[in-house]
Formats: sequence, C-alpha cells, structure tokens
Amino acid sequence: MNFQDFFLNYGLLILLGALLVFMFWNSSRRMKKQREEQAQKARQTVPGAEVLLQGGLYGTIVEFDPDNLDQPAIVEIAPGVDIKVHSQAILRIITPADEVDDETDDEFDGIVDKYHETHDGETADAVATDAEPAADSDSDGSDGDPKPRA
Repeated sequence: MNFQDFFLNYGLLILLGALLVFMFWNSSRRMKKQREEQAQKARQTVPGAEVLLQGGLYGTIVEFDPDNLDQPAIVEIAPGVDIKVHSQAILRIITPADEVDDETDDEFDGIVDKYHETHDGETADAVATDAEPAADSDSDGSDGDPKPRA
C-alpha cells in the first residue's frame, strides 16, 4: 500500500481525529483562561474596589461575600447612595482596593466644601432650577414680580 492509497482510505479519519484533538485542547485552554480571570476578579472584588456594573454604572464596593454569590453586593454609586446588585452584575474591576487611596475622598470633600462656600446662606427658594421656578407664598397668589410671566 503506497502513501496515496493510505491517504485516500484513512486521510479523512486522521484529519477528523486531529481536528477533534485540537478542539478539545483549545476548549480546555479557554476554560483554564476563564477560570484564571474569574479567580483574579474574585481576589480583587473586595470592599473599597471601584467597579463597573453591567448597567454602565460606576461605583465602589461596600459589601461583598465571595463565598455566597447569591447574596447581593452593596455598591456605593455616589456619596451616601448605596444600592444592592447581584454579585454577577459586577462587570469588571476598575481600580482594585489596594490601589484605592484617600485622594478620591479628599477630592469629593473639596467639591462639597467649594459648593458650600459659594452657596453659603442661600435658602432653598433662592436656589431655583430651570424646571420649576421658586414661588413665594403671597395671599393673592402672585409671586411678587411686577411684570407678568410669559
């Protein structure tokens, strides 16, 4: 039996066997890579880490239980605003907790202090929004403005 006859009879089986071995090898390599990524994400998912949620929100983890993934994680999306999210809703870690420092807290404190310096002494009526003007409580129902509003 020469090479050409052997390839015609068994070549397709050899090619299919090689393809099958390659598929198993590639699949196991990909699964190993995914397990490593999940393990790295689990190590970095600790309170204080900045995260991106699947809904597109950025926040800081306040509470997370890596042993019980059915328990919701508590994420702070703004100072004083904590939300509960499913632990798998954490898409990726933006800043691991070991890199988080007090600079961000100082930055937010500076913004709040600057706001209070510029708006010191103003009442809620004095800081009106564009959507709804501030109204005075006159007995005749007018707002005290000498010209009518359009």
